[in-house]
Amino acid sequence: MRLDKFLKVSRIIKRRSVANELCDGGRVAVNGKTAKASYKVEVGDTVVVTIGERVDSFEVLSTVERPGKEAAALMFKKV
Repeated sequence: MRLDKFLKVSRIIKRRSVANELCDGGRVAVNGKTAKASYKVEVGDTVVVTIGERVDSFEVLSTVERPGKEAAALMFKKV
């Protein structure tokens, strides 16, 4: 699953366009490396999102294409 889509469907970021802008701006890293929006996210990856001064880290637990509200919360674990 694409990184920008993962951020949107897991409800870490509200809109995919915002997730895309964050990736293009170099504010999203996967496994310690800056990643583009098209990066393929896999289970076990560590995603770090920087918005302003806030830095959040997440571990990818699953990549479901169309999760429900409850399933979206189970797609990642905050590190």
